[in-house]
Amino acid sequence: MTREGALLVIVGVAALVLALLAWAWVRRTRRDARYSAPVGELPADAVESATFASLYVATTRHGEPLERLAIEGLGFRSRADVVISSAGVALDLPGQPRIALTRDRLVDAAQATVAIDRVVERDGLTRVTWRIDDDTLVDTYLRPQDASARALADAIRPLTSTGSDS
Repeated sequence: MTREGALLVIVGVAALVLALLAWAWVRRTRRDARYSAPVGELPADAVESATFASLYVATTRHGEPLERLAIEGLGFRSRADVVISSAGVALDLPGQPRIALTRDRLVDAAQATVAIDRVVERDGLTRVTWRIDDDTLVDTYLRPQDASARALADAIRPLTSTGSDS
């Protein structure tokens, strides 16, 4: 085979792989179109207690850390500020509207080691479990930059249904 022939084969295979990836992402976004992130602000009377500079890793089906959900605003990794307040947790991702996880949505906060394409040291991620609708739980994974995953989970846990006294 000539060099030109080999180059054409490589370009063809690369184009096929990219087309398959695009097709898979379109199917995933259609599958997850029924879900929407809770965009908005926390209540005006909420008292902010902490902000954690973090990396937003992914939102997945609850208990399935390798099954990314393609939810608008939460589909891709990015930097994030995680704002903890008396009314819940807000996620501020650059270029996206604020995601407001109010106390009634929050179920649990814990530490994790793996999510999608991110493997870190043991318990290096914070996993926030929350209700995306009445019947569906999802896990959002965060990687704090200036604090430990335990500190972020500990700040969120009192706001959750498993960590609150109510």
